[in-house]
Amino acid sequence: MGFSRIAILILALGLAGGVAAETGWNSLSVPQRQALSPLAADWDALDEGQRQKWLRIAEGFAGLTETERARIQLRMREWAQLTPAQRERARDQYRALRNIPAEQRESLHQQWQQYRSLPPDERQSR
Repeated sequence: MGFSRIAILILALGLAGGVAAETGWNSLSVPQRQALSPLAADWDALDEGQRQKWLRIAEGFAGLTETERARIQLRMREWAQLTPAQRERARDQYRALRNIPAEQRESLHQQWQQYRSLPPDERQSR
């Protein structure tokens, strides 16, 4: 009797794990697919950790303004267009920025804002 309970528990956990881990594109809900639509072509090639990260972003998507949703989807499109090497470089740069002192980060942020405020023709000359 004890053995069969353990077997049932193992089976139930295995099935639940299989359902939880199933995050193929077709298994996503309609709102998830709408939020993550820029990633549709690449979704099934993403590893499970990446999928879970994007799914967490999609959870709060409906509560955002239209402008915020558009900005996030633009960033998703840009990310999807990067090569794996470019993505890794972006991750490395992000990690490096997280490790610099806060005042230096603020200075970099101000410089970036100044650069972004330049007209496009002046940006290209820099």
